[in-house]
Amino acid sequence: MPVYTIHAPRARIHHQGPEALVAPDQFQFVRDGFHFWAFAAGLIWLIWHRLWLALLGYLVLSVVGEVGLSMLSAGPGTRLVVMLLFALLMGFEAASLRRWTLSRRKWHQIDLVVADDEESAERRFFDRWTARRDFLNDPATVDRGAPPPTRHVPGQPFSRPPSGSREEIIGLFPQPGASR
Repeated sequence: MPVYTIHAPRARIHHQGPEALVAPDQFQFVRDGFHFWAFAAGLIWLIWHRLWLALLGYLVLSVVGEVGLSMLSAGPGTRLVVMLLFALLMGFEAASLRRWTLSRRKWHQIDLVVADDEESAERRFFDRWTARRDFLNDPATVDRGAPPPTRHVPGQPFSRPPSGSREEIIGLFPQPGASR
């Protein structure tokens, strides 16, 4: 089964604990192992994943390899084998290049998950992650389904709780059960 590392950007607002992160939708899941598209089209794969320094290194190594092989007057078969080995190395080290770039961008690895595919890895990670978090005492979480909290200060309009009347519906259908 593939192993996925989960990376998150550093939080701008520092809360208590290591789990205070900016936004879970920005998490990056990086699969460890061989990446076929990095092997087959390394240049395009690096551009697609925005690995700019790795792209620069790839181009430099490709040019140096070609120049070195030309200076050694290597035949076409030798050139093919060397470039095939270089592409194979790129396919095996693609995940390491992504992790290295994320760490340079000040992202940190927060977890490791073993799963069949990325969707299963996300499901396993978020199940485990939500079980660890204390959402009731976390100041960053907001309950979107409840009315806003009110202060109990008499005489001020913001201290009145919302009305309990369910007959006032805002939207296209002003009364429950009314025809369209």
